[in-house]
Amino acid sequence: MRSPYQTKIESFYKEENRMPTYSEMLRIFGFKSKNAVFKIVGKMVEAGLVEKDHLGRLVPTDSFGEVPMLGLVTAGLPATVDEELADTVSLDEMLVGKKEFTYMLEVDGDSMIDAHIEKGDMVLVERCNTARDRQIVIAEVDGEYTMKYFRKQGSKAWLEPANENYKPIYPEHSLNVIAVLKAVIRKY
Repeated sequence: MRSPYQTKIESFYKEENRMPTYSEMLRIFGFKSKNAVFKIVGKMVEAGLVEKDHLGRLVPTDSFGEVPMLGLVTAGLPATVDEELADTVSLDEMLVGKKEFTYMLEVDGDSMIDAHIEKGDMVLVERCNTARDRQIVIAEVDGEYTMKYFRKQGSKAWLEPANENYKPIYPEHSLNVIAVLKAVIRKY
């Protein structure tokens, strides 16, 4: 179970993109004594959530910020579910293969709605210059960029939308794959 201290440190890390100092933790936790902060940090180090670098500064471990995996939920007929901590999941580990080649884009347009990708969704993509037939890609076609299914038969390549209101795009001069889709993120 997450402690309120862990949640506060994770929130700080998310906002600042760095771990808080001991002095900042005094303020975040509302403590008056650094000794209390040292005890909390010690427990987090013991639990494997954080560690100290060679200068004694806190750094997150691989398990820092993981989301609890509680089990299964049925999408069919209603059923009883026992909520128990089955595991934790690192979203970075699950979604990001090659961090140095990964970035996000916000979707604008509706040409991919039948692939369940809508305007306002965030897509996680991995930079590359090749794709397999039927992969969703970010591509440059005749000097403009778009997200579509990459299609290839023999030496012929084109882009195909996932909306019947749009037509396939056949390049006149060039078609270059820029990235392949790894995940779609939608906030509700």
